[in-house]
Amino acid sequence: MNPTEYRNLTQPEILQLRQQGCSAEDWATVQVAKGIDIRYVRNSRFSGEIRLGLFEKSFIMPGGVKKHSGVYLSTLHNVTVGDNCCIENIKNYIANYDIGHDTFIDNVDIILVDKPSTFGNGIEASVLIETGGREVLIHDKLSAHEAYIEAMYRHRPDIIKRLRSMAQNYAEAQRSERGTIGSNCMIVDAGYIKNVRVGDYCKIEGAGSLKNGTIVSNEAAPVHIGYGVVMTDFIVQSGSSIEDGVMMSRCFVGQNCKMAHTYSASDSLFFSNCHGENGEACAIFAGPFTVTHHKSTLLIAGMFSFMNAGSGSNQSNHMYKLGPIHQGHMERGAKTSSDSYILWPARIGAFSLVMGRVVGNVDTSDLPFSYLIEDGDSTYLAPAVNLKSVGTIRDAQKWPKRDNRTDPVKLDQINYNLLSPYTMQKALRGKRVLHQLYESCGPTSDSYSFHSTKITNHALQRGLELYDIALTKFFGNSLIQRLIDKNPRSDEEMREMLRPDYPSGEGEWVDLAGLIAPKHEVDKLISDIENGQINTVEAINERFAQLHKAYYDMEWTWAYQKILDFFHLNPYTMTRQDAIDIVEKWIEAVVSLDKMVYADAKKEFSLSAKTGFGADGSSFDAERDFEQVRGYFESNSFVKAVVEHIEKKTALGKKIISQLKTSE
Repeated sequence: MNPTEYRNLTQPEILQLRQQGCSAEDWATVQVAKGIDIRYVRNSRFSGEIRLGLFEKSFIMPGGVKKHSGVYLSTLHNVTVGDNCCIENIKNYIANYDIGHDTFIDNVDIILVDKPSTFGNGIEASVLIETGGREVLIHDKLSAHEAYIEAMYRHRPDIIKRLRSMAQNYAEAQRSERGTIGSNCMIVDAGYIKNVRVGDYCKIEGAGSLKNGTIVSNEAAPVHIGYGVVMTDFIVQSGSSIEDGVMMSRCFVGQNCKMAHTYSASDSLFFSNCHGENGEACAIFAGPFTVTHHKSTLLIAGMFSFMNAGSGSNQSNHMYKLGPIHQGHMERGAKTSSDSYILWPARIGAFSLVMGRVVGNVDTSDLPFSYLIEDGDSTYLAPAVNLKSVGTIRDAQKWPKRDNRTDPVKLDQINYNLLSPYTMQKALRGKRVLHQLYESCGPTSDSYSFHSTKITNHALQRGLELYDIALTKFFGNSLIQRLIDKNPRSDEEMREMLRPDYPSGEGEWVDLAGLIAPKHEVDKLISDIENGQINTVEAINERFAQLHKAYYDMEWTWAYQKILDFFHLNPYTMTRQDAIDIVEKWIEAVVSLDKMVYADAKKEFSLSAKTGFGADGSSFDAERDFEQVRGYFESNSFVKAVVEHIEKKTALGKKIISQLKTSE
């Protein structure tokens, strides 16, 4: 679209505008687009520098009502109105705004910028500790990974100083005395809007109050702000919707988040694909896919990701001594059952399930995929048992399908892998922990104490078995992906194929709120920020994207050495038969784990699961009622997928074995 050319009003136009009920503090400061039809400017007042675009189109409203573009019953002060906008029924005024083209604004109380503003950029959110100490400066290019480093790497004060400096510089670059409302926006029935920057294609309907914020909306990923919403000091990213009386202060809402049904939050960060309804959040770091739906659920002073909070879940971040200074970390995939409670400080291992009250400041980070279960005054830990849960597998499958981000620029680099170097290094540590407990307490012990929890003898033995299965599956996956569609003609040729060709990946891995990467690479990134090689928020996001892109190359570098250690192999003498043995063990592990998941799924079709069906009939009626509502076990889509997975993976394993058996 060519830039609009403006001109001063003619005397006949000024006379006509007066006849149409318009007035101006100074008509000389009112400019209009060449070709304007001033019939569509009525009953309005103008002051300061005013620019009005063309009014050539009409808006078709829901129900078929047609409204022609123009300015009606409005007061504008220092406002530029783009082409084909409709602005009417402004109860108070619009001041100091540039409005794009094809935007509709109707029945709004006030829209203004009252002073130079950064529009929410640079606001401090006191995450994890309400009283301060882990503040994150929010801005409209903030990723979960940058926020993670700023919140959690306080042991490296130089990186915190540099990140805050970059965020402040970016915020200052956004400072302006004028706000913007983008093109193709709709703002109707809204109340008080002050110091808010609104992106293209945003729809604001019935919002109560919006103060000091940025709404990063665009054509590919529009934002919707609904009725009764009250927000102060905020950033809302592309594709998100905030509805139905939500109240937020000092919050960042990431891409494609859904907040609704009177949800309230303060000093909290919500990254990609989070979903909050009914409950409350205070000082939380909600990594990607943090989900909470229930009125009685409070998330406070914790870090979460890929998490589902059961109804009535809550945490306590102080012991009535020095105040709310404690924090907790539920690693990726950890979730809570209904009426769960966790006393912070605590750390819950990845993909674990918390049931009941956990009051012992537990740390199960080295025992992922576990259950924590309240029994009397004790918390029992069942290591690795969540590996065979149908819920865990279903969660891992649904997350990528529910990533509905449509913005071509994705701020968060999300790794969805259930088994990764991050979780498998913990499984290796978990095995060591369980072996040490077994050796120190002896095989005759009924239970073992671990970080304020108890592990029964049976649970310990089962945990060792399940960790072995998971590790065998992961290492087999990595080996097969390395050798797939390759036909090594000799042992040496295979060894050459297996040697990592990417320099990074060994050592510890970390989860930066969705991005899984080697700690060594994260440390390099931090050093580059500290020494000034990276000095903008855009450059930080680019490095995160590069790390994410290189994940599978780095994963193999890590897995290769671990495979050698796990299967007691020498890199210089490993044979094709050794690889065949691994693949055979992989097939056994995959089938074994899938059968456990299959058996767990079958419980959903058991006699006890049918309680409540056929309430007014016989047992036969209950059976038929259940089948009509839930279907048959064998035809269930998930069950069929498990059976197909067994067949598919078995065939893949046999194919690789066949390739490896090819003679020289």
